[in-house]
Amino acid sequence: MTKVLLTGASGFIAKHILRELLEKGYAVRASIRSERRKAEIQALFPEAEIEFATLDLSKDDGWDTALSGVDVLMHTASPFPLAEPKDPQELIRPAVDGTLRALKAAKAAGVDRVIMTSSCVAIYKDASKPKMMPSDEGNWTTADAPYVSAYEASKTLAEKAAWDFVAQTPEIALTTINPGLVFGPAMDEYYGTSLNIVDQMMNGQMPMVPNMHMVTVDVRDVARMHVAAINLEATKGERFIASSDAMSFLELGQSIKATIPDAKTPKRIAPDWLLRAMALFAKDVRAITPNLGRNLLCSNKKAPKTFGMQFIPTRDAVVASAQSVRAFGK
Repeated sequence: MTKVLLTGASGFIAKHILRELLEKGYAVRASIRSERRKAEIQALFPEAEIEFATLDLSKDDGWDTALSGVDVLMHTASPFPLAEPKDPQELIRPAVDGTLRALKAAKAAGVDRVIMTSSCVAIYKDASKPKMMPSDEGNWTTADAPYVSAYEASKTLAEKAAWDFVAQTPEIALTTINPGLVFGPAMDEYYGTSLNIVDQMMNGQMPMVPNMHMVTVDVRDVARMHVAAINLEATKGERFIASSDAMSFLELGQSIKATIPDAKTPKRIAPDWLLRAMALFAKDVRAITPNLGRNLLCSNKKAPKTFGMQFIPTRDAVVASAQSVRAFGK
């Protein structure tokens, strides 16, 4: 039986990947950061035989043991904050070092298949193209550009580090999955940043929204792509944008309102000048302003052809998110 080490197994995306792996009959070793995270996973899969490994992206301890006897490394672990940190290296170093730490341990253990969760943020801010031109898998975000956030830089540099590593280690076949903003159903109340945006909209914490479109995808599609890539020869050595379509922040609020009538969703678009003024003292707004007047759309043509799939519509993903937020009562 093929054994998979799934890093960051308690994450929103990773829990869906874990379910997909178990349903497809894979043996899973799940990496966690604490016993509390282990309990979360066991509560979701009480009947499953899951091995656990406690790993830290910033420490060497345990990686060699965790990858011993493993056939596939599925690396999803990476920090994803709502607000920009004071020091970008707080995100960049764990993402890059953790990726290389996992890959080096995989090489030492003889693991020759790696599936890595990257992001559209590693694609859509390429300084070499016009800023209003949409992007595809051939584009790379310019990590040191002034309009690139710490999170965007961390995902870009971590993915580049992975590709650079396997270029020197040809025995490892790497695939990266690059999702847009991930919506869809939560499996428990620990659903992380992307659904927190839905939560904030529902609770009236966003009286106005920026004039922006988001690249979006359902978490179930992201999970299916990760697992399908394991044995799909055409995915080796390739990166894939995971995106159903695009939705504006205002449309996001409208979709939520149609599903949850009493949700306090925003009805107005904030002028760009107001957001730039607010960014002077609000960290979460500061993270948005570099995206104003920029096309963040990414082509989704490659993945359906290679995987033979159709993406779940964004509205369905958003509806599932809103229903989850309401069900879990956060």
